[in-house]
Amino acid sequence: MSSSDSSSLCTSSSSQSTESDRSRGDRFRGEGESAGVGTSGVPMEVVREVREDPPEELEESNWAARGGYAWVASDVREQSSLFRWSRLLNSWLNCTPVISKGFSGDIVSLERVSAIDRVCHGQEGAAEKFFYMYMCHFSQLHIRLPLDDFTMGVLRALNVAPTQLHPNSWAYLQAFRILCESLYLEPSPYAFLYFYDTRPRRPATWLSLISRPSISRLDAFSQSFKHFKDGYFKVVVKEGGEKYFLNADGSTKFPFSWTNNPSRYKDMGMEELSSGDREVVGMLLRFVDKLPTKGLVRVYNSVHPIIDIEVVLIRDVICYCRAYGAIRQEELGAFPSAEEGDGRQGQGGWED
Repeated sequence: MSSSDSSSLCTSSSSQSTESDRSRGDRFRGEGESAGVGTSGVPMEVVREVREDPPEELEESNWAARGGYAWVASDVREQSSLFRWSRLLNSWLNCTPVISKGFSGDIVSLERVSAIDRVCHGQEGAAEKFFYMYMCHFSQLHIRLPLDDFTMGVLRALNVAPTQLHPNSWAYLQAFRILCESLYLEPSPYAFLYFYDTRPRRPATWLSLISRPSISRLDAFSQSFKHFKDGYFKVVVKEGGEKYFLNADGSTKFPFSWTNNPSRYKDMGMEELSSGDREVVGMLLRFVDKLPTKGLVRVYNSVHPIIDIEVVLIRDVICYCRAYGAIRQEELGAFPSAEEGDGRQGQGGWED
């Protein structure tokens, strides 16, 4: 978990928590305590804030662990979540956006996990459909709910649940989308996956996208993405959100739970792509140098995204975006041409 995440969670740890919960909860602890001695040397009364966790949450520690997940790697199925405590989750949600602008917050319910829930567990016994998400998905990678068609399409193509895809690979996905949008290209799952291979492992663990060396156009978000494994919580689909996450027949639009057979990709050929996907891939292959994944992902949290794309992209990419973007704008007829105004293509155009 990143330092930015830890600073956002200011809450106290239960005095009844286990020692392991205490050590992991240090990142979220903010006990209110005042003690000391007055200026006259007279001891002052110690005032201590005590927050007790609900008895039902404490009782879960005595529940028996779930079986049937031997196909999952031990480090996955043994990793509990910090968000077994509802007050920790509520504190974090108070300062981190999760829902996209323009969508009602009641499309989903964000809920804590129990002491025996694990990120790889399925829907056994659940009254409502749900999936897990990591804290870093929102705080560092700026993913928002509901997921768009491109993102859900990638998860379907890989046959993985959201938490089954490694965060570094999520960063590639986010950067690819913003790059395509800046070029007025339509991002598609297979155009994206053309640039990567996958090597699913047994027992199942987090799936990573492996950049194809000769054609990769995005660098790694992080050389070692740490402290994300214990920050998962439930996203429960409510009636008002079913159309965003479920098909008409009630099936899910992407895998909600971990699978034991993620898709394997190796050296995808151009002949395997549709004509539209070949256009996207062909345009991106014109870039010579790798693009900064972290810089592109940060654009999602920017007040002026188009201007910030200019800052993070290298000069030849900017020139290419301007030239190709002007052509695409005129083809789509969505924005004024470059001849109008002071050289910007509408309010969101490229600035000299």
